[in-house]
Amino acid sequence: MKTNEIRDLTTAEIEQKVKTLKEELFNLRFQLATGQLENTARISQVRKGIARMKTVIREREIGVNN
Repeated sequence: MKTNEIRDLTTAEIEQKVKTLKEELFNLRFQLATGQLENTARISQVRKGIARMKTVIREREIGVNN
């Protein structure tokens, strides 16, 4: 999800998506540990997605206008 798309969401929606992505990350790490994960790049994608969303939330908290 692009940053501009994230900024169009409400803070509650972003927090819900962060929760969902954290659950997905947990499952991906579990699959990696058990040798079932085929696309290891997905872990990086999920981590970066979480970081983007948390960045937007933090921008809103401190009042940065982008």
